[in-house]
Amino acid sequence: MEEIWQERTIIQIGELGLEKLKKSKIAIIGLGGVGAYAAEMICRSGVENLILSDADTYNPTNKNRQLGALDSTIGKKKTQVMRERLLDINKDAKIEVFDQFVTHENISQIIPLDVDFVVDAIDTLSPKIDLIKYCIQSKIPLVSSMGAGAKYDGTKLKIADLKKSYNCPLAYMLRKRLRKEGIYGGFKVVFSEELPDKSAIIPFEERNKKSRAGTISYLPAMFGCLCAQEAISHILNNT
Repeated sequence: MEEIWQERTIIQIGELGLEKLKKSKIAIIGLGGVGAYAAEMICRSGVENLILSDADTYNPTNKNRQLGALDSTIGKKKTQVMRERLLDINKDAKIEVFDQFVTHENISQIIPLDVDFVVDAIDTLSPKIDLIKYCIQSKIPLVSSMGAGAKYDGTKLKIADLKKSYNCPLAYMLRKRLRKEGIYGGFKVVFSEELPDKSAIIPFEERNKKSRAGTISYLPAMFGCLCAQEAISHILNNT
């Protein structure tokens, strides 16, 4: 008799719960240290309709924290590596990929209105704001990951409404910018209450960034798992 790979999931949430997950559609935007772990946990839960978006390719500095970063994947697109990995977990998954950074212009093409949930794993402010605004205006539920850099303590992670987040510079800037758009909260974020180690942040100019933070291997993965928890819980409790 063939074993059912989702047997343990069925024991936990039942056949009805698994069916809810199978039928749902979840978009994961950003496939770095946080987003790739979120995508894998969501796929392993039984979600079969996935949208993955990221314009980057893997480079050697990704290996300390990113799920798909291996010597064998350096130079490969993150979307393609993750798509192949997720299909190796669930061959029945339907995975749409976009090798693009989210912008105000392309966001509606990447995230259709029938998406059930969005995981925002973008680590730069401007596209993050565009994504959040789009989801709120379109009434699409989401969870947004705050900064995992320059922190160490996984026991300090929290899930709360944006307006209740603290001790996170990215969350502070996000609240400040969103207030100008008339958005004060209304969606969950994963953040750490641990104050960042300022010595682990260095000036660095790149796309939408003015600094680069050090990152320990396990913490982005924990952020990603909590994002997956929020997405899965929403599907199970609201559909």
